[in-house]
Amino acid sequence: MSARHGRGLPHLAAAVDLAGCFGAESYVELVRLAERGGLDFVTLDDSFGRPGPDALCVLSRSAPSTRRIGLVPTVTTTHTEPFRVQAAVATLDWISRGRAGWRIDVSTGEGEARLFGRRPAAPPEELWREAGEVADVAAKLWDSWEDGAEIRDVHDGRFLDRNKLHHVDFTGTAFSVRGPSTVPRPPQGHPVRVVDATGHEARSVAARYADVALVRAATPAQATAVRDELRALAARSGRDPDGLRVLVSLLIDLGDGEHAAEPGHGGGGPRPTARGPLYRGGPVDLAELVAGWHADGVTDGFHLVPVEPRRDLERLVNGTVALLQHRGLFRTFYPGSTLREHLGLARPAHQYAGAGSAMTGGTS
Repeated sequence: MSARHGRGLPHLAAAVDLAGCFGAESYVELVRLAERGGLDFVTLDDSFGRPGPDALCVLSRSAPSTRRIGLVPTVTTTHTEPFRVQAAVATLDWISRGRAGWRIDVSTGEGEARLFGRRPAAPPEELWREAGEVADVAAKLWDSWEDGAEIRDVHDGRFLDRNKLHHVDFTGTAFSVRGPSTVPRPPQGHPVRVVDATGHEARSVAARYADVALVRAATPAQATAVRDELRALAARSGRDPDGLRVLVSLLIDLGDGEHAAEPGHGGGGPRPTARGPLYRGGPVDLAELVAGWHADGVTDGFHLVPVEPRRDLERLVNGTVALLQHRGLFRTFYPGSTLREHLGLARPAHQYAGAGSAMTGGTS
């Protein structure tokens, strides 16, 4: 195994989904295991269409029990108020001290729409267009408090400098928001936004607003094609493509030992399934795949979804990650404290400072 010179180290993330589990401690255990392996972040899926705990609440519970790993819950933009979504994600960033992310998703089912009763299900294109607007206004609301807006001067009775608060005055196709947010600017400036860009409807949103794009691809050629498309779309939207991390998302089944019996698995690479590309084999072969695809410029890293969470995550950390670390191909410690630092992403500049859109009224 070798890494191409100048590409740095691959980024690794893992899902901590537990079917039918509502107790927080089981999730915390998995998050702490992933942190022990130095993974960049964990994801926890969520949907209105199936039973399960609220992902954002579960990862908020995990924050005090961890110190470095990023926490990325799925929060849908459909049937939810953009103002509340951004405030909740900003709160997670505060309580985790800069480790929050937000996996943006949409709710396409008619059954999910009936749970709320406000509008029927819309086509995916329309829902992702709305998701882009929510991602846009969230960033504006995170910036509606300048850094240092809080004074907290007990002696003079001043809590904040109103000259550093800003209205966003955003009008979208389905909602409008004036602002400012009820939560001060998060420690990361903007919590990390993650989008699964496998579907074509989501790609423009990922290219324009995401910090991390996930791509479910079974071959290097598929992954390369989507990565190139996303980088080109990002450049056309005015972004620096190097500010977008593209990770290949794979299901992993590490229960078959070092060598898989079925052709196409293990050292042969992932195989397409109804749930997405599946790698089945041993931790050593998975380490070879991670290092090889990254060295060839196929991907910036991997988002790995264990088929059996406890077993596969343990084998990922103690086997695959340990081997990559031993060969100098993955970090052995966290060099920073925030998720943006793990991903090598800069803290975004404030978009309203000096723009003359501050609220009036001085300090209060």
